[in-house]
Amino acid sequence: MRLYSGTSEQFVQDTIQNQIAEKLRQSFFHHFHYYPSPSEINSWKNSLRALSLVFMNAGLKDHGVLLEYQLPSTSKRLDCMVTGRDERGEEQAVIIELKQWDRCEESNGENEVVTWVGGTKRDVLHPSAQVGFYQMYLQDTHTAFYEDDCVHLSSCAYLHNYHYDENDVIFAPKFQQLLRDFPIFTADDVDKLTHFLKSKLSKGNGIDILRKIENSKYRPSKKLMEHVGNTIKGKKEYVLLDNQRVVYDKVFAFAREGFHDKRKHVVIVKGGPGTGKSVIALNLLADLSLAGYNTHYATGSRAFTETLRTIIGRRGSVQFKYFNSYTKAQYNEVDVLICDEAHRIRKTSNSRFTKKENRSNIPQIAEIINAAKVSVFFIDDNQVVRPDEIGSTAYIAKYALDNGCQVYIEELDAQFRCNGSEGFINWINNTLGIRQTANVLWDINDPFEFKIFDSPFELERAIREKAKQGYSARLTAGFCWPWSDPKADGTLHNDVVIGEFRRPWNAKPDATRLAPGIPKATLWAHDPNGMNQIGCVYTAQGFEFDYVGVIFGKDLTYNLDEQRWEAHKEHSYDTVVKRSKDKFIDLVKNTYRVLLTRGMKGCYVYFMDKDTERFFKSRIQYQSTMDADRVAEERMEY
Repeated sequence: MRLYSGTSEQFVQDTIQNQIAEKLRQSFFHHFHYYPSPSEINSWKNSLRALSLVFMNAGLKDHGVLLEYQLPSTSKRLDCMVTGRDERGEEQAVIIELKQWDRCEESNGENEVVTWVGGTKRDVLHPSAQVGFYQMYLQDTHTAFYEDDCVHLSSCAYLHNYHYDENDVIFAPKFQQLLRDFPIFTADDVDKLTHFLKSKLSKGNGIDILRKIENSKYRPSKKLMEHVGNTIKGKKEYVLLDNQRVVYDKVFAFAREGFHDKRKHVVIVKGGPGTGKSVIALNLLADLSLAGYNTHYATGSRAFTETLRTIIGRRGSVQFKYFNSYTKAQYNEVDVLICDEAHRIRKTSNSRFTKKENRSNIPQIAEIINAAKVSVFFIDDNQVVRPDEIGSTAYIAKYALDNGCQVYIEELDAQFRCNGSEGFINWINNTLGIRQTANVLWDINDPFEFKIFDSPFELERAIREKAKQGYSARLTAGFCWPWSDPKADGTLHNDVVIGEFRRPWNAKPDATRLAPGIPKATLWAHDPNGMNQIGCVYTAQGFEFDYVGVIFGKDLTYNLDEQRWEAHKEHSYDTVVKRSKDKFIDLVKNTYRVLLTRGMKGCYVYFMDKDTERFFKSRIQYQSTMDADRVAEERMEY
């Protein structure tokens, strides 16, 4: 996806005629179904006008230009990419990151500076680091930049309001290698930027190269579990972008300071599904451990933790813990404690298995923060699916501040799941009534596949077909059927019954002596045989698949007459959630949000309640006349 594609000459003319920002604005609406903010429009006007002057100065007339070009499988967009040929006739592309900054301050992060963003001072990536990571990401994921006869890629940043000062923090010694690899050009460097662009693109003829980039394919999305082992072994499997990298560097800075600072550091990282929380967490675990820090990785999910332990092997599994593993930990026993899915933190670490003499009233959050010099919490406030899960951002921040900790909060906004479709997550939030967003309608032509099936058999066939094609795929469902213990021979009961459709849940977490070919609950998401069972939210949460199938049960339905969501405890078999009183509807909504957002490439759904299905269909923007007429007829019914 890109908001603008054309020749350099056309780009200059659109800027001179004051049309470029309006073209981007209309293109933005076409792709996202809402208009960009006034601040973003003003940014386009100011930065692109400055860039067009450089293009004219450099004589760039026969080149390709992409503006607001989306990085593969993310929601991040490049400001500008220019294509052409160099003196030797080789294909070239240059990424140009545009900044309106006029000053910045020092940060303790390795790749960061502090500047004024969004009404406050914030740690942000140094422009050379930001554009450099974009370049590396494209070279990792886009076939145009890594296959034979590839397009050579270069990057730079243009700070058109920033006047050069050799003593400025942006030119500090720690950034010298970045500046050599990915140079910065300030307001005083128009001639230098002109020379840089001409050295890469002097022969023009860039439109064919632009089309090559637009028509090339993306490498398949990297699957988290397949790369955990390599990540822990120190092999770089992911390139962290923008505030992902800011979080990574900030934790490293706090780890260094933790040896000398009497105050504890608490980092809270907020982000919705697919914003890369687990990717950052695993990279931190690997790199902090390699740097000699005693680092633990804790979750509240048995399935997620045991899967990680299986992949890593016995030797490395000791670093993977649970939130309740720190009841007897010594003060500052751990250098860095990474808590993934921290929304699953509970009031205390007591469970039904805790002996009476070992029970404690100490809050679980107190045990975790007590155990570590630096505590890092990755959290999604809308993934709470049980009433005893209390790990909200507000709760953790309040406890940390009340106990004298230094607190740092960062929010991740880039989408790295659902094909980078931030709109799909927003649409699900809006449709389920979890949070109002601008994405009221879902575009059926979006690269992310969202399909509704007429029967559970059709849904299952579609998911199995994706698995046969080599994609990771799983079938899941709301907790609307009983969950039986295995039979005496170790096989599973067909608990999920919809007419003639009868399938088993995944095995219970405490099930033993399972029949051959039936994976334990903790390995359901990773074992290929997990395709033969239906997963519930407690085994699917935390994992990602290429395609997810969801059976949307009758525990949550949409009342078309009254235009509101309704929860039905009589259709739920989740005994804990059923006891949550007025929280029940919110927990069930969160459950379906979790299930619907497990897919990276597609989400397929079967609705047991047809009014709920009609409501979802009414929120889909169909393009063909046939589809539009069919949906219109269904809407007429109510």
